[in-house]
Amino acid sequence: MNWTVNDLHIILVGVLCAMACALPGVFLLLRRMSMMGDAISHAVLPGLAVAFLVSGSRASWWMFFGAALAGVLTALFTQWITKFGKVERGAAMGIVFTTLFAVGLLLIEQGAGNVDLDAGCVLYGALEYTPLNLVTLFETEEFLIQIPHAALVIGSALLLNILIIGIFYKELTLASFDPGLAETQGFRPKVIHYLLMTMVAVTTVAAFEAVGSIIVIAMLIVPPATAFLITRRLPLLIGLSLALAAASAILGHLSSQALPALLGLPETMSSGMMATTSGFLFLLVWLFGPQGLLKKQSRELVAPPTP
Repeated sequence: MNWTVNDLHIILVGVLCAMACALPGVFLLLRRMSMMGDAISHAVLPGLAVAFLVSGSRASWWMFFGAALAGVLTALFTQWITKFGKVERGAAMGIVFTTLFAVGLLLIEQGAGNVDLDAGCVLYGALEYTPLNLVTLFETEEFLIQIPHAALVIGSALLLNILIIGIFYKELTLASFDPGLAETQGFRPKVIHYLLMTMVAVTTVAAFEAVGSIIVIAMLIVPPATAFLITRRLPLLIGLSLALAAASAILGHLSSQALPALLGLPETMSSGMMATTSGFLFLLVWLFGPQGLLKKQSRELVAPPTP
């Protein structure tokens, strides 16, 4: 495996993306709304397409605004269908995100076909190409420090998520565990809900171009779910989710470089391997973790028989 500085850039973008997604993913998990992340990550597509068709430009702020608005509308539409249509929440999410995703694909194919915005990039991103667009952070005659533009965007989303969770930690926690109690304490659970949905939408948009929807969905759901198998303490749950997300990104890229050569297979995409690695880590914890399947079976075997 030929290791270059480009690999470090790819890992940096992957780690920042994974951690940025894992943070709101923890609170989606606590609210039993993990699939809302899936819905939003698909539903931002029509927002991207409409933003381009309206502005005629791929400028970041237009695309960012359009996709973020589409993400928030997804949460609103889901709630309206659930409330007024008397439809179960999971079914409502399925209706909204499949419809919006299909509309987005149609808009891209019909209205934005002459732009580098295609279904493949939507699903898999362009993680391997992020080192081609570098931003200079520090430059002297002896030193030059550059990072991918995608790392700057996703890092900003990660920092924003950290700040929001730090400022509204009590409100997010109480509204996630007991919305009724949160309301009696003077908090507004609906406001907290839409704050969380906005976090998910903004993070999804920030990560979308670089890594695609597959890794966004995986990192919103899998690291928090894996950490939940280890602990129920929220601070530790957040820390473990971040660590597992970073590990998935690092090991995923290493695997994408090493495994094809070892097995004689074609090269694979880093984003896909990062998502696969997160699932593999979940499987390991599910089998061998403190509350894992094998641990439970071993306790049952050594337990004294019931008289």
